Amino acid sequence: MSENSPETPSKETPNEDTPSNDTPTNETSSKETTAKEVPTNELLMTTTAIQEDEELANVVTAEEYLMRKDVVLLEYEKQMFLDMVQADGLLVCAKGLSFERVLLNILKAYSDTGNLVLVINSSDWEEQYYKSKLESKYVREVANTATERERVYVEGGIQFITTRILVVDLLKQRIPIELITGIIVLRAHTIIESCQEAFALRLYRQSNKTGFIKAFSCSAEAFTIGYAHIERTMRNLFLKNLYIWPRFHATVRSVLKPWQAQTIELHVPLTPSMTAIQTHILDIMNFLVREIKRINRTVDLESVTVENCVTKKFHKILQAQLDCIWHQLNSQTKLIVADLKILRSLMISTMYHDSVSAYALIKRYRGKEYALSNSGWTLLDAAEQIFKLSRERVFNGHQEFEPEPCAKWKPLTELLTQDIPGDMRRTHGANHMLQPKVLILCQDARTCFQLKQYLTQGGPRFLLQQALRHEVPVGKMSDKYARESQSQATPVPAEKSSQKPIKSEPELESSASASQLDELSQLLGGNETDPPDGQYFGESYMLTMTQPSPIANNIKDEPDVSIFESFPELEELDVSAMVTAHQQQPFICLQTFKTEREGAMALEHMLEQLQPHYVVMYNTNVMAIRQLEVFEARRRLPPKERMKVYFLIHARTVEEQSYLTSLRREKSAFELIIDTKSKMVIPEYQDGKTDEAFILYRPFDNESGDIDSANAKSRQAGGQVRSKTETPKVIVDMREFRSDLPCLIHKRGLEVLPLTITIGDYILTPEVCVERKSISDLIGSLNSGRLYNQCVQMQRHYAKPILLIEFDQNKPFHLQGKFMLSQQTTSTNADIMQKLQLLTLHFPKLRLIWSPSPYATAQLFEELKLDKPEPDAQQAVALGGGSELGEPGATIEQLQYNPAIYDFLLRLPGIHTRNVHSLVRKGGNLRQLLQRTQAELADLLQSQESGKLLWDILHVAHLPQKDEVAGSTALLAAGKQFGSGSHNRFRKAAQDSRRGRR
Repeated sequence: MSENSPETPSKETPNEDTPSNDTPTNETSSKETTAKEVPTNELLMTTTAIQEDEELANVVTAEEYLMRKDVVLLEYEKQMFLDMVQADGLLVCAKGLSFERVLLNILKAYSDTGNLVLVINSSDWEEQYYKSKLESKYVREVANTATERERVYVEGGIQFITTRILVVDLLKQRIPIELITGIIVLRAHTIIESCQEAFALRLYRQSNKTGFIKAFSCSAEAFTIGYAHIERTMRNLFLKNLYIWPRFHATVRSVLKPWQAQTIELHVPLTPSMTAIQTHILDIMNFLVREIKRINRTVDLESVTVENCVTKKFHKILQAQLDCIWHQLNSQTKLIVADLKILRSLMISTMYHDSVSAYALIKRYRGKEYALSNSGWTLLDAAEQIFKLSRERVFNGHQEFEPEPCAKWKPLTELLTQDIPGDMRRTHGANHMLQPKVLILCQDARTCFQLKQYLTQGGPRFLLQQALRHEVPVGKMSDKYARESQSQATPVPAEKSSQKPIKSEPELESSASASQLDELSQLLGGNETDPPDGQYFGESYMLTMTQPSPIANNIKDEPDVSIFESFPELEELDVSAMVTAHQQQPFICLQTFKTEREGAMALEHMLEQLQPHYVVMYNTNVMAIRQLEVFEARRRLPPKERMKVYFLIHARTVEEQSYLTSLRREKSAFELIIDTKSKMVIPEYQDGKTDEAFILYRPFDNESGDIDSANAKSRQAGGQVRSKTETPKVIVDMREFRSDLPCLIHKRGLEVLPLTITIGDYILTPEVCVERKSISDLIGSLNSGRLYNQCVQMQRHYAKPILLIEFDQNKPFHLQGKFMLSQQTTSTNADIMQKLQLLTLHFPKLRLIWSPSPYATAQLFEELKLDKPEPDAQQAVALGGGSELGEPGATIEQLQYNPAIYDFLLRLPGIHTRNVHSLVRKGGNLRQLLQRTQAELADLLQSQESGKLLWDILHVAHLPQKDEVAGSTALLAAGKQFGSGSHNRFRKAAQDSRRGRR
């Protein structure tokens, strides 16, 4: 055991190999004589016993590990640690309570070369975070080659590994499964029965009964979707214990309440125009919700409410509820669902974005194209008022360009220039030298960029730039904005030019050019934010004041003057080092709640580096608020030294309602999980550590009660009988491990052999080869011609090629007709069906199988393998790789011949798949074939008609028919008269005329 391993050691017992003090000795002999008489093996055993005693002395319990000075955990985090170390389980905590520190200490406790701990299902930022906090000598990087991975596995340590690689290594036994100390699963709410993580855990538990499995999740709401989600997740994870840590847990409240930060809520009223637009959007949403319920009276639409429509995860819940019946809904319902997404985006743009950007977005939905493709809400009076009020926010009564500033801009400026400096003087005295450090938190990168531009260059200039970016016709500007447009060309004042430069105007224009992308297509696709944001919007900015704060008293007289400036060259450096180097300057940090590089840990990292005095919540977020609470509880500062948190919130608006709804939904989710835990029945064998764990594997020969299987066996005449101990095998291509099917095949008791094969995806028997296609793959392969080549290879090498068309289990089992699975048009689906028909005509031996889900496919594979011989792995790999290895049996003799000649003969009249083998065996070469008579060809082909067709094509000169000659003559004459430009037109006319005659 490692000295850090938090295991409770047993009491030390005397080692039998160690000499005891009670051992009788010869008192008359001297010590030197005794030393000479001690054998060498006893000395070695004594040394080994001493080493074992030292190792036992270094083993600590979990409680002793928590008492170490380098372990800094809150009280509830310590309890989490003890729960997860002492027994395997699933930990579900509230967002913001940060189980990351608990997991980090668990990884540190098992950091030893004698342990092999695997971490799966982690995101990129989680992997980078844990690797940066752990000792590098215990963290192993995943090698690229299989040989290197085998060596790395044996070295032990902690590995963050992708599940696809882990599953293949487990199946190929490259990893010593019995030596794995344990597996840690992150984001456990995503584990379903058919996923690769569940496959890896099943393989692990089959061969390792002593290792641990620990799972973590911070999404309680995800466990409420579907029937018995929490029970099924625990069954897939092979766990029996469930640990629940909501925010209202008594231990959590007792830890966070004594160290609460000072919070100040600033209720910012909406402008009259924003209030009216919000009211009209809610009216339209209410109308659409009533309309969708009226149209679909038999569908359960309890979650479709106006309150839920404004929440962030509404469309995910709605999509999960409607996916299975999407093909049954009429077109009006589908348009309403899309329009609810659009209306929510308009609400967000009105509340959080500037007036110019909101007007540019709303104006897009007043065009003719969208008017023909929506559910009709643009024809309502409320929609007309929305368009009218949005324009009035940008242009005044004289149609002059005078945009309305954001409602939160003025309170934010007053906080930064008046309230915070005044509070610093009251707290630290008038002569204090300490400069304030302010952290402003925003919901996304777009809002963060908006505030940065507003603070560094003023509101009027920023709004004018937004108008130019979104191509809003400015026309005549009011006097104030005319002066601002003229001031853009003026040089920077002398007192400001000595400071660090801000971004120049051309840079802003070039960086903003990407915003011209079509937002409508993104909204209909279900995206909540624009993907191009990350291309030119930063997630963090550092600002400082360019003028002393007393000048801020004149800010009301000159609202266009900016007193803030950015650190463009310091934004990529360490924040704590930058703060130390510039202690005499006030710092304003703009930060999003999450970042792409650090995820949810970005805020905690920024708090530790910046140590802010003030935090301004420009937008509300449950996770961010709890992270601030946890941060204050760790610092344990007296009340006067704690940071102050300002909330800028629109009271009695959609923003406040969305925040309260998210709190209520999380609380309801935890209450449901707690109630489920009290009623949950968990069998003893669910952890997979006993022989009773029949869920691990299904014995293939235990089918006496299966009537269908018995009937299938009785229908087999002369089939090969498999021994009861033999497990059926399926060869699976390595690329197929991205899908769910290999996991489900293994769960039904079939052995999966992962190999790199070039022909087919699944080899069931020496004769059966399966090419699996999803709907999207099928469409792409048919259009590109790749499926034709794949079928050629399968038919050439296998007697029974199968094309498996597999549907998504959450989608309707429909391809054509009135209800379309995809958004393709009717003509496209008809074209697909025509290509499938041509495919079956070209390949008579090809069989098409339509499967509604991977579960049905796995059951079908099991039935197809009943009483059939097992596939040969070496032969499957050799096929298609240029090898001339032939398969047993006379049905696929074409492998012994040149594939090009084989394909050429099949194109000749009279030759088909039934007689081509006989012709190839007895026909000799092409010269000998030309010398044969018609009767000899008929004997070879076993048909007089086929022999005549082949003899005619080889010996009779075929001249064009009369209509073909006439058509060619007409084309030549037309070419001479009208030139080459009309050639194709007349050729088409000639072809049409021939079709008419026929």
